[in-house]
Amino acid sequence: MAGLALLATAPAVLATFKVTNRWAVGAAVGGAAVLVAVAGVWQERYKRAAQQRDEQALKIESGCLVLSSGRLPTVAQTTDPLRLGVHPAPISAVEPAQQPAAAAAERVPVYVPRDIDADLRERLARGGFVLLVGDSTAGKSRAAYEAMRTTLPDHLLIAPQNRAALPAALAQAVSTRRCVLWLSDLEHYLGADGLTRTGIARVLSGNGHHRIILATLRAAEQARLTGGPTTQDEAGRTAHHEAREALEQAHLLRMQRVFSAAEQQRARAREWDPRIADALAHADVYGLAEYLAAGPELLRDWHDAWSPNTDPAAPTYPRAAALIAAATDIRRAGHTAPLSRHLLEATHEHYLAQRGGRRLQPEPLPTAWEWVTKPRRATTALLQPEDDEHVQVFDYLTDTVQRHSAPGEHVPAGVIQTVLADCAPQDATNVAATAYAQGRYQLAEIGWRAAFGARDATLGPEHPDTLTSRHNLAVALRDLGRLEEAEAEHRAVLDARTRVLGPEHPKTLSSRSNLSVMLRDLGRLEEAEAEHRAVLDARIRVLGPEHPHALISRSSLASVFRDLGRLEEAEAEHRAVLDARTRVLGPEHPHTLTSRHNFSVVLGDLGRLEEAEAEHRAVLDARTRVLGPEHPHTLISRSSLASLLADLERSNDL
Repeated sequence: MAGLALLATAPAVLATFKVTNRWAVGAAVGGAAVLVAVAGVWQERYKRAAQQRDEQALKIESGCLVLSSGRLPTVAQTTDPLRLGVHPAPISAVEPAQQPAAAAAERVPVYVPRDIDADLRERLARGGFVLLVGDSTAGKSRAAYEAMRTTLPDHLLIAPQNRAALPAALAQAVSTRRCVLWLSDLEHYLGADGLTRTGIARVLSGNGHHRIILATLRAAEQARLTGGPTTQDEAGRTAHHEAREALEQAHLLRMQRVFSAAEQQRARAREWDPRIADALAHADVYGLAEYLAAGPELLRDWHDAWSPNTDPAAPTYPRAAALIAAATDIRRAGHTAPLSRHLLEATHEHYLAQRGGRRLQPEPLPTAWEWVTKPRRATTALLQPEDDEHVQVFDYLTDTVQRHSAPGEHVPAGVIQTVLADCAPQDATNVAATAYAQGRYQLAEIGWRAAFGARDATLGPEHPDTLTSRHNLAVALRDLGRLEEAEAEHRAVLDARTRVLGPEHPKTLSSRSNLSVMLRDLGRLEEAEAEHRAVLDARIRVLGPEHPHALISRSSLASVFRDLGRLEEAEAEHRAVLDARTRVLGPEHPHTLTSRHNFSVVLGDLGRLEEAEAEHRAVLDARTRVLGPEHPHTLISRSSLASLLADLERSNDL
């Protein structure tokens, strides 16, 4: 820029030295004019680039873990694991003078090496996307932190503090040659506007760099995101499509909550830390990381708080316990964002009434909030404040409730309706997908309609996310028996997706597949067969013959064969799909059970009643165990078995 400025003064210089040659002066004047114009353009570009850098730096400083200087730290400079999501351990009851000074000063106990450490550090050395999965308080974040510190001390650490900071963090990672993108509790960052397959590829593709995405995910969340809903599940698939695609890019390492014998042996070598010694005394019941994170103590505090508040000298906190119950259920329903105090206040009365209501003599609401957000043993709170208006439930409590809930024990419908009345589109989508997987189609309709309305208003009617919500809504309408509405919605989405995404995009094919199902429901079987064949051919070509979407099309085509009376073809196709799903998804996946049920029905149609009865009973037992006794698919199995038994009785009478 300085050189251009000097060149622009050339006419004045010539005049000073009394150069009068008109060609020289003319060239100088013309050149100066060009240079001034070029300089102006470059200056504007420079200003815009500088402004963009400043904005990016501000986003990083306000949304990511930074040093006091505002700069991102290296891994070696990150000395407090609690800032990365590691659960704090209780303050030891032993006097500091009785323990090593280093242990007394630490906010976390000495690290006990885990069985996966070698594999984890090898994966970090290679680079890529590494995901640790396990129960809450299994020690995932601590193991990741220690492996990162040992293997990658000189890498830049990029740790967004919330979902809003993720775009800036991804941009920073893409522009950094050696870095770690740290994503604790990955479920908070997944989805269409979060971490996607495309974003992962931007960070990790190419050569000449060493970048790592290092993430943790609770096992319950992994099951929710990857398990998939039931057989009529294009909606559930679409709602979770981006999240599943992202998870498929990761190298997964699984951590067990309870320490192995080898891990316990390594822990005994560190009993000089009294917190480790205390945890080892309970190792037959709890995992060491679980106990050290105060999970069992907080669970006990919650349960004890339900006692009637009748003794002023020993108060209990049933209203606080109800707030926790509401928070754990809302998380179980699929809501992942921080929970507003207003929402918990609006829903907790249901849980309080279940336990006795006024007979418990519940404490005032301010007292309940003060108790429930107070750190236990100077560490973790039952409801951890995010800001003045939002809290996060201690995930150990959610996992415990989920582990002890039977398949049919769902979050109350009234609570879900209250949640859906005021939540972000992504959470409405997640809650609706969870409800749909449970066979609660009316709640799914409410959630997907809310997500569709919000995205239509903010993103526009043909944005891919808006179309996904509208597609999901159409599937729910179909399962509610509102076929004409569902057909109209499916046609509208198919037209828009064909125009926006192209005719062979997987989402366009999903819309075409669902419209084909609608044609079958409406009795237009020849049209349905032609459409299913076309979609199946495209899916095999685009996705492969054993992709779950291709198997859906093949299963749907087999059902059309049955409706057309072509039973031998239907049997062969259903058997082939059943074999593939058993191999790809497992014998008790809901899709596999659907194929087995369809196969059982065709066996009955062919008159092979004893075989059909055995298959129907096996499917009913599995669906009762996996989905719950009142799930619509369980009830379908029960009805099919009853009809078959009636046929068997009639055949025996003959």
